[in-house]
Amino acid sequence: MKALIVSDTHGSKKELQRVLERHREEVHTVIHCGDSELLRDDEILSGIHIVEGNVDTPGQFPTEVSVEVEGITIYAAHGHLLNVKSDIKPIAKEAEKNGASLVCSGHSHIAAAEVYQNRLFVNPGSLLMPRTRMEKTYAVVEFPAPAEANVRFYEEHSGKEVEELSGHFFL
Repeated sequence: MKALIVSDTHGSKKELQRVLERHREEVHTVIHCGDSELLRDDEILSGIHIVEGNVDTPGQFPTEVSVEVEGITIYAAHGHLLNVKSDIKPIAKEAEKNGASLVCSGHSHIAAAEVYQNRLFVNPGSLLMPRTRMEKTYAVVEFPAPAEANVRFYEEHSGKEVEELSGHFFL
């Protein structure tokens, strides 16, 4: 299973389009972790699993999504309602309820990946306004086996891998 994870595009379609064109053919699914600031019927969002962020128009998207892709359950929420900036436990609890192996969130605009309670948590950063790093980032997550994952972070404009963020994880 291979997933493209993006977040916090804040109304900019140009960056999102560039990333989709670069990776859409090689992935099984695309997850947008919120703050798209787009409308539900925007053509660019076709086929994307997307959640509502704190600056999205209320009611445009669900606040959380749980989807099974190629045998891997993915749980996504923007994270503002689950306090992701300061505590992983609330989103971990929701992920457990949904039986997720991959947990995706945004909100902080900080690219990161970690394993907690045998689940992989990925925040792809922001395609428009990164924090703590200069690079505008997104992530591609691949599960070569059910209990291991490769997470690769990429810089939005060049498509170059941000190697110091990327890694191989065991769940």
